[in-house]
Amino acid sequence: MSDKKDVVKEYSNGEITVVWEPHKCIHSTNCWKGLYNVFNPNKRPWIKMDGSSSERISQQVDKCPSGALTWYNNEEEKPEVEAISIEVFPNGPLLIKGDILIKHSDGREEKKIKSTAFCRCGASGNKPFCDGTHKKIDFKG
Repeated sequence: MSDKKDVVKEYSNGEITVVWEPHKCIHSTNCWKGLYNVFNPNKRPWIKMDGSSSERISQQVDKCPSGALTWYNNEEEKPEVEAISIEVFPNGPLLIKGDILIKHSDGREEKKIKSTAFCRCGASGNKPFCDGTHKKIDFKG
């Protein structure tokens, strides 16, 4: 019997394939509130790839905040998933190892390579990144 965390479903229209990993879903509703002709949680299957253009579907999938929905172009090689590790340092930052793209609240995007330390104490002068302030304020957590 398959574990629910192993479930991965793919839906294709011949041009692109949408990949759904339900265990990652945080139910933000971004998918179906923006493109109900394709993403309809009241129907089975809930993804109908003929409901819109490939471009519009891919744009909507890119709005998924959890990564439960992703897509790839069928003419290109299916992307490999890069392993990213996250380590919580006692009384310190959250360290993410791997190449990441940070999307700031003001819309800016920033790529980080190899490792990035994020503030957990809330006192950094360089948020969202750690600047070592946790040591000065004796952060516990």
